[in-house]
Amino acid sequence: MEKLYPNASAALEGVIRNDMLIAAGGFGLCGIPERLLDAIQESGATGLTFASNNAGIDNEGIGKLLRTRQVKKMISSYVGENKEFERQFLSGELEVEFCPQGTLAERMRAGGAGIPGFYTKTGVGTQVAEGKEHKEFPDPDGVMSTYILERGIFADLSIVKAWKADETGNLIFRKTARNFNQPAATCGRICIAEVEEIVPAGALDPDAIHLPGVFVNRMVLGAPYDKKIEFRTTRERETA
Repeated sequence: MEKLYPNASAALEGVIRNDMLIAAGGFGLCGIPERLLDAIQESGATGLTFASNNAGIDNEGIGKLLRTRQVKKMISSYVGENKEFERQFLSGELEVEFCPQGTLAERMRAGGAGIPGFYTKTGVGTQVAEGKEHKEFPDPDGVMSTYILERGIFADLSIVKAWKADETGNLIFRKTARNFNQPAATCGRICIAEVEEIVPAGALDPDAIHLPGVFVNRMVLGAPYDKKIEFRTTRERETA
């Protein structure tokens, strides 16, 4: 099956619609599927829910979609570095479901593995636990502890960014840009990947593949990319 599409808009054709739950890879601006996010913005789809560690920064990543009011809910770990995210949340314009980073990654992984829910200690006694089922389990020392039930994420669409792919959709992520991309890719009914380089089938070392092509439905070549930096921190040059 041909998985490569000429551009991000073509890859989203027949898939993107209003009121979708989208799992998006990335951490800050590292490893975000920026071509696909731009195409979602151009599509005009509204009422979207994103499961993503954060929403990028103002006017970058999911932050662009916040500006155009296309996002109704974020399932996220972090809301810093994005003033529009903060403003919409505090004004009640945006629904936010806070989720600890490890829990968010596990919720995506669980969805990809077909696991509807799991128990964790993380968040017990905080706002994260409000409204969730609590259950007592013995810890490794036999001491009873409280756990909360977290639900697996089953997304309508997954959008991810990879470094290399072969023609069958096997993906390699580059260093820390793997972040949430791997679990996000597995939990969507349809997964679209944008990549920096595509090589012939069989050219990748099987032991180096991070995500098998069976999880990837469509691909788009996104290169070239500009290196975006969230914060540029320098020190003043000392006088010689």
